[in-house]
Amino acid sequence: MLTYMFPGQGSQFLGMGEELLNDFKTLSNRASDILGYDIRELCVKDPNKQLNNTRYTQPAIFVVSVLAYLKHFETTSKKSDFLAGHSLGEYAALFAAGVFDFETGVRLVKKRGELMSQSKSGAMAAVIGTTYDRIQTLLRDHHFDRIEVANFNSPVQTVLSGDASQITQAANVFENANIRYIPLPVSAAFHSSYMTSARDEFSGFLKEFTFKPCKIPVISNVTAKPYLPDQISKFLTEQITSSVKWTETISFLEAQGDMQFLELGPGQVLTGLLAAIQNHNKAAAAA
Repeated sequence: MLTYMFPGQGSQFLGMGEELLNDFKTLSNRASDILGYDIRELCVKDPNKQLNNTRYTQPAIFVVSVLAYLKHFETTSKKSDFLAGHSLGEYAALFAAGVFDFETGVRLVKKRGELMSQSKSGAMAAVIGTTYDRIQTLLRDHHFDRIEVANFNSPVQTVLSGDASQITQAANVFENANIRYIPLPVSAAFHSSYMTSARDEFSGFLKEFTFKPCKIPVISNVTAKPYLPDQISKFLTEQITSSVKWTETISFLEAQGDMQFLELGPGQVLTGLLAAIQNHNKAAAAA
């Protein structure tokens, strides 16, 4: 069996998708028309230094990921058995599953990026090399009650999100425990309750759209289980404030049988996380 994976925010880099954007000029032009700026110029040259701004990052990654999928399918004609995307990447997965067309996808991520970029409260940090249970203990013992888990990326990589002062204060606690703690260069506390206003406004925006059932199962970040037909709007809304259950997603997919994975889109972030999850599981099984 085969799963196509699509990356989320943080996988962008200058020059991404240059060949794809040239190969699919009609779609690139459609995206530019909807967005109100030249998507090729943003991805390849980024003259205004906007590629790392959430408002621009999200449409850019979505477009490049979708074009990577279309190019791969054009070349191989190979459909996957499952689809999964990390946060923003779930939109490319839903496109590949036939839930909405390209133009609708661009409109959705344009709005999502705009709403998320408007939030200026909170901060995020990555904790690397320890388990969630250990993280939870440290947070509880030091009364960091305004910090939540944004991403369960692997058994030994967790991203925290929440109150900016507590995120900053927690650095000393983790460093004193000899645990890697990396503050992230983001403008807000994504995938936490600090994004409630963005979630609520996005929920209203989604009412303008009608979605089709998934032709290929898409694993939801919210539940780490396949979407059901009536859950598209619900989970796209909840995803903004919910944790990304990526480790559970991979575990669910591997439980389906002999599973192969292929990352489509900019970078290899998910390929690295997959290897970390698989290596951890092998070590645990051998212990």
